[in-house]
Amino acid sequence: MSLALAASRIPPQVLLRWSVAVAVVTIILKGLAWWLTGSVGLLSDAMESFVNLAGALFALLMVKIALRPADEDHPYGHHKAEYFSAGFEGLLIMVAAAGILWAALLRLQDPQPLEQVGVGLALSVASSALNGGLAWLMFQSGRTHRSMALEGDARHLLTDVWTSVGVVVGIGLVIATDWLWLDPVVGILVALNILREGVHLVWRSSEGLMDRALEAEVIAEIEKTLAQFEHRTIRFDHVSTRRSGQRRFVDLHMHMPADWTLGRAAALRGSVEQALMSAVPGLRATIQLLPTNVEAHFDDEKDLI
Repeated sequence: MSLALAASRIPPQVLLRWSVAVAVVTIILKGLAWWLTGSVGLLSDAMESFVNLAGALFALLMVKIALRPADEDHPYGHHKAEYFSAGFEGLLIMVAAAGILWAALLRLQDPQPLEQVGVGLALSVASSALNGGLAWLMFQSGRTHRSMALEGDARHLLTDVWTSVGVVVGIGLVIATDWLWLDPVVGILVALNILREGVHLVWRSSEGLMDRALEAEVIAEIEKTLAQFEHRTIRFDHVSTRRSGQRRFVDLHMHMPADWTLGRAAALRGSVEQALMSAVPGLRATIQLLPTNVEAHFDDEKDLI
C-alpha cells in the first residue's frame, strides 16, 4: 500500500486531533524561537500557530456536528457544518495577518538586531516540518472524505509552512547584508500572503453554503451515466446538482411513456439511481417521474408570489 493511499484512509477526526497536538508543539517551538532571536518574522510565525490551534479545535467540533444523523429539525443532515469551519479558519487567518502587519510595521519604524539566530531558525524549521507533513496527510484524506473542514485546516497549515519559509529567507538575508529592516519587510510580505489565503477560504466556505454546483468532472460523470439509459422513449432533463459537506446531491426529471405501469417506471428509476450512486461516491439522487409529453416549468414569476 502506498503512503498516499494509507494517508487517504485516515479519518478526518483523527487528523484534526493530530492537528491540535501539533499546534501546541509548534506554539512552544516558535514561541521559543522568537524569544531567543527577537525577530518579528518569527513572532509572526508564532502568532499564526495560535490561530492554527483555534482553527483545529473549531474544525474538530464542526466535523463531529457534520457526522450527526438527520433529525426532525435537520431532515437533510448536518453536513454543511464543515463550511462554517472553513469560514472560521479563514477569518482567523485574516485576524492573524492583521496582527502580523501591525507588529511588522512597528518594528520597521525601529529595527532591532537579531540574537541567537541559529537556534531560532532550527526551531522554526522543525515546527514547519511538522506542519508540512500533517498538511500533506490532510490533503490526501480530505480528497477521499470530501471534507471541507479538513481541507481548510490543511490549507491553513500550508500557509504556516510558507510563512516559516519566508521568515527563514528573510533572517538569512538580514545576516548576509546586516540590513535590519529586511526582517519586518519579510513579516509584511508573509502577512499579505496569509491574508490572501484567508480570503480564499472564506470565499470557498460561502460558495458551499450557497449550494454551489458539483465539480465539472463529477457532472460529466453524471451525464455519462444518464446517457446509458437514454432511449427514444426515455429522456432526462432539469438536471441540477449541489454539494453539502461530504454529501453530493443531484435532482432531475426522467420522462417515459405514459402507458407504462408504475411498477415498471419505478424499477427503471431504481436502476438509474443505483448507477448514479455507483458512479459518484456519496451521491444522493432524487428523480421525478414524468410522462414523455409532460413538461415541468420552473422559475415562473407566478411561483414567486
